[in-house]
Amino acid sequence: MRTSLSVWSCHKYFYNGTWKNADFIRFAGRETDADGIELLHRFWYPDTESLSQLEQALQQESLEVACVGASNNLALPDAASRQEQLRQMTESVDIASNFGAKIVRVFSGNGQEGTSYDEARGWIVEGLKAAADYAGSKNVVLCLENHGLFAGKSDQVMDLIRDVDSEALQSTFDMGNFLLVDEQPLDALSTLLPVIRHVHCKDFVKVEDHYPGESYVALSGGRFAGKIIGEGSVQVNELLAGLNRFGYDGWVSVEYEGEEEQRHGSIRSVRQVQQFLEDLH
Repeated sequence: MRTSLSVWSCHKYFYNGTWKNADFIRFAGRETDADGIELLHRFWYPDTESLSQLEQALQQESLEVACVGASNNLALPDAASRQEQLRQMTESVDIASNFGAKIVRVFSGNGQEGTSYDEARGWIVEGLKAAADYAGSKNVVLCLENHGLFAGKSDQVMDLIRDVDSEALQSTFDMGNFLLVDEQPLDALSTLLPVIRHVHCKDFVKVEDHYPGESYVALSGGRFAGKIIGEGSVQVNELLAGLNRFGYDGWVSVEYEGEEEQRHGSIRSVRQVQQFLEDLH
């Protein structure tokens, strides 16, 4: 297993205009121990950053692109809107292919008011099938993240992957997100192990209802806040050990969502994951 750093770990610098992808690449290469990075379609700026510039930065920092993440929502009632979401997924495949990356993280989506689960699920399967067909033609694998109400639990992810029935659709196993749907990550691991092709390493801790910082509400109503990896309640070392026993040899992408300054939180999180991985050997 090799460690990458997701650009989402530093998203505040993108939203405030401080960084673009080249800045993130230099940070990851010079200040963290990561072997690769994970890019996001939402932070893709082809009008101001050329592919050659980013390739040069990657080469200078000895980094690989581990994954490109789409932020799609296929549960939209409007067909034209769903087509636009599909375009985001295929564009993400193209970006990944240009960098030699083999993984594109995708979402299922969250329904809108007045849309039934069964109806939205049909749109999700349809969209994932079309995107998987395109990804397969480019020798790229889509990896469905456990995220949201329609694919938050491990059995929901597995059911969608089975229904799409394509080698080009597998799983992005997000360690922390299972807590938000009241599922223990170790239980989810046993369900999804055969289809995991990408891993998001994330840590959360349960906080009080009146917690003043940024937090996420689970289905049960409990609140969770992001932490530096190894400092929360996610059993990261046990999950990595389980992946190792199964023979998983893909990327482990750090996705820091805590409240510390994002550069510092990312550096410490990558260092901790590297330590966990070293301890396995």
